[in-house]
Amino acid sequence: MSTSPRIKTRQIETRLARSRRHTSSRAALDRLYARAAPVSYALLRVVFGVVLFTHGLPKLLRTSHGSMADPMAGSINLIENVMHLPAAPVLAMLVTLLEAIGGVLLAAGLGTRLIAIAVAVEMIGISYALGPTWPWIDRGIEYPVMMLFLAAYMAVHGGGRCSLDRLIG
Repeated sequence: MSTSPRIKTRQIETRLARSRRHTSSRAALDRLYARAAPVSYALLRVVFGVVLFTHGLPKLLRTSHGSMADPMAGSINLIENVMHLPAAPVLAMLVTLLEAIGGVLLAAGLGTRLIAIAVAVEMIGISYALGPTWPWIDRGIEYPVMMLFLAAYMAVHGGGRCSLDRLIG
């Protein structure tokens, strides 16, 4: 039993109409994603900066942070006794300034590449100091590893369209 040419033509027209609707919907989504990308990247950068800032400020103010009564002392201890680096108080202060001031600058998108590289190096050091622990509990390396890759991503991409880096040039 063969189908008539009229039925075949309708089937082809129906398929073409579906294909056009699909292509039109896909194009609309592509435009939406293209418009949302700079804003979503800026939001990622801001949240990353704020999280970093919340780790630097308690050290700077020498106030408690989470389970740490004195996070600056904890940083000095980590640098001195675990990483065995010299000038632990100076390095701890540099890390603190990177987290506190660098976090604000990252959120604003100013000096993004340089600060992100410095944060990535810091996160490599923290991951090394924490060693092979990977538990999803306090003191595992999942947090610094995630921060490392976010910082590396920002170092590659820069401040983005919605940043002070772009405004300045």
